[in-house]
Amino acid sequence: MDHDQPSKHRVLTLLNSLKQASKDLQIKTNPFTFLFKTDSKAAVEALLELESKAITIFSTNPNLYNLSHSLTTLKTLIENLEKCKGYGLKSILQRQIISYKISQASSSLESEIQTYLDRVIIINLVKTLQEQNNEDEQVKAIVEFEQRLLSGFDLEFQDLILRAKIFTLLERTLIEPFSSKRVREESAMAIADLVKFNKNVFVGLVLMGPTIKALIAMSSECSIKVISLLVRLIRSPLVDEILSNGMIPKIIGFLLSSDWCLRVAALDCVFELCYIGRREVVEAMLQQELVKILMILQRKEDLCDVEEIREKEKVLGVDYDLDDSVFDGCVSRFAIQVEIGEGLSSEEKREVKLEILRLVKEASQSDAEFATVSAEILWGSSP
Repeated sequence: MDHDQPSKHRVLTLLNSLKQASKDLQIKTNPFTFLFKTDSKAAVEALLELESKAITIFSTNPNLYNLSHSLTTLKTLIENLEKCKGYGLKSILQRQIISYKISQASSSLESEIQTYLDRVIIINLVKTLQEQNNEDEQVKAIVEFEQRLLSGFDLEFQDLILRAKIFTLLERTLIEPFSSKRVREESAMAIADLVKFNKNVFVGLVLMGPTIKALIAMSSECSIKVISLLVRLIRSPLVDEILSNGMIPKIIGFLLSSDWCLRVAALDCVFELCYIGRREVVEAMLQQELVKILMILQRKEDLCDVEEIREKEKVLGVDYDLDDSVFDGCVSRFAIQVEIGEGLSSEEKREVKLEILRLVKEASQSDAEFATVSAEILWGSSP
């Protein structure tokens, strides 16, 4: 099988080049300037040069026969256009008709190439994840799939995804303990991209399956960021699911993690939940001593591990982009998220604010600290 890989790579490279050439030809097809503008000539020359290479390769591959035929048709149309060089009414009309046909043929060729490439992406993803023998290849296959999802909705591509049961495969990869952390995190991001791709189809699968529990169990910066993204996409149904499955305490617990980046991700997740969640969600957070934990964080009582991370940066040569002020005013920011949020009525917001103020007083180490934090909650922090 390995000796086929270079050939497969050449075919895919050629197909991507052809797809771009087809797109360029559509943009630059103009019946009046097509043969004379430099960029139009360049587009034609690029496609014809690729056509001579492609016909030889495509003719030996039955899966590419239709592409070969479409390419030949496009070449014939270009040759016909080159023959219409007169300026009479008949020649102008002929050029318009042929130029339109070239644009249509180019669009059709681009679509056929994309369909073929989509099948390759799906087949490669399924094969790579099922074999589970090369972490780099698995990550690469998932990333290619994500990039295709991010290019926009496509019904044919969605049909391929559903027939291949890609969501189930990604979810299985997410929960399998022998999958590497990198592969599981990339799978988690791909699941979020599937929800963005079509919420109507994939939200139900997230809510019914073990995705959220698996993300909580991973306990990583990436997994909590994915939860935050899914909360923004799915909103109340997912927040209610998180509450009913008893996941609020675990998310609050991440704020006390020794992993600084995980704490930051957890803080963002808390803000998402309290903005969208009903009163029951906010009360569940308060019952987990959220206000006390946020008070501790904004005092910066545990910045020693930030220094440890900075030491890691020096050793590993990476930049975690740490911001020592990320927890500044986090109690008032929490209160503001609740106040401007979607899940509580006006009366409930007033009651919750009073409860937050009461908890701030309990958690304050001095009257001065209480005065400062309560003023931020009531009036906003000073500039």
